[in-house]
Amino acid sequence: MKGRDLTAGDYQLNWRKLQQVGLNAYEARSYLVLMGHPRFKALELAARAHVPRQKIYEVLDSLVEKGFAGVVQEKTKLFSAVDPSLAIPGYLARRTKAMQNELTDQARLATGLIEDLRMAFLEGQDGRGTLDFLNLVNDPTQTAIHYRRMLASVSHDYTEFSRPPFAVDPLDEQLVREAAGRGVACRLLIEAAPIDAEHGERLNDYRDAGVEIRFLDRLPLKLALFDKKCGLVALLDPVLTKPSWTALVFEHDGFAEAMSGLFESYWCRGESGRPDDQLDRSCA
Repeated sequence: MKGRDLTAGDYQLNWRKLQQVGLNAYEARSYLVLMGHPRFKALELAARAHVPRQKIYEVLDSLVEKGFAGVVQEKTKLFSAVDPSLAIPGYLARRTKAMQNELTDQARLATGLIEDLRMAFLEGQDGRGTLDFLNLVNDPTQTAIHYRRMLASVSHDYTEFSRPPFAVDPLDEQLVREAAGRGVACRLLIEAAPIDAEHGERLNDYRDAGVEIRFLDRLPLKLALFDKKCGLVALLDPVLTKPSWTALVFEHDGFAEAMSGLFESYWCRGESGRPDDQLDRSCA
């Protein structure tokens, strides 16, 4: 038999990798056998690839559809492998486009669904509970949604303790610039760390936009306050070895007042981080 067969170790490794790319076990096995030989009849391939005879035509049709196999029509239909340098990138490109289209359709449906379900949710909440002003959030994506909603609606005052890891990095958030642009007093107190050139440019852009920025060696928690009436506090889980934050989203005047006092205390200890700026001691 002409052709080059893979060693057992290479075969198993590539068989698993092809499945990770997106082929099923039968398809991956058949493609690897096809690669080592010019062409095969379907039933010959079934025997060599250990694919059930009743399944081989389905497998080959799928490989042709995915771009991993070609058909040579002679007296009998023969199948050959497509060069992997063409088959794999082409398959991934088509799969990426299909997934993007699917996500676009899902996002379009979700927009209307959110409104419908939210109305049903609100109607199902018979009055306010005793702790409706507090909401514990463990998922970073949901924390980011709460953060952006409050930042988008802030009207006069926004302050934040900023330290990693971030659900939303304020230096990457366009809504901060937009808030400053509409006259909101924005202050960021950032836990000091080496800053690369890109983040340095963003800091300068923020300052130019009117955002006040100071640095402090250490911050006790993550905190964002909006109009001194609502916000979120994020605490690092002391048990888990991998950094994980739990956020407390609140809308409570007394709690917001206490957190505002905490912010002011740390803000007065912060430094601008620029050699030509002097530390503001007016609140010391």
